Amino acid sequence: MNRFTKYLLLSLGLVVIGSLGVAWAHEDGVLKVTVLAKSTKSWDDKLLPAYPAGQPEITILRIVIPAGEKTPLHTHSVINAGVLLRGELVVHMEGGLSKTLKAGDALIELVNKPHWGQNDGKVDAEIIVFYAGVEGKQITHTIDDHEHPTKP
Repeated sequence: MNRFTKYLLLSLGLVVIGSLGVAWAHEDGVLKVTVLAKSTKSWDDKLLPAYPAGQPEITILRIVIPAGEKTPLHTHSVINAGVLLRGELVVHMEGGLSKTLKAGDALIELVNKPHWGQNDGKVDAEIIVFYAGVEGKQITHTIDDHEHPTKP
C-alpha cells in the first residue's frame, strides 16, 4: 500500500470516527466523551456575538476565587466559557440575574456585559476558563466601580 492510500484510509477513518460525534466510547470504558456545554447563547440566554476579525488567539486561565470573596465587576470582550472544577460560585449581572454553579458545571460567559463572580462557599472556587480572542486584544476589562450592583 502506497503512502497516499494509507493517508486516504486514515483520513476516511478519522472522518467516520468524527461523524460519530460525542456518542462514541471505547468498549472497555477507557474513553468517554461528555458535552459540558454547547450553545449559541450565554448564561443570560442572549445570543453570542460574532467572533472578532483578526488573528485568533486562545487563552486558557485557571482562576481561584477564595471562599467568601468575589471578583471585581468586569466585562469580557470575547466569547469565553468555563468549567468549575471545585467549590461553588454564583455569577451575577446587573439587574439582579444570577446563576449558581457547583463543581463540574459549565458556563458560557457573558460578552460585553458587566458581571462578577461570588464565592459564598467554605472552600476556594476554582474554574478553568477558555477565551476565544484576537491576538493583542485584552479579554477582560475591570470596571472601576467599588460596588457590585444587584438591582437595576
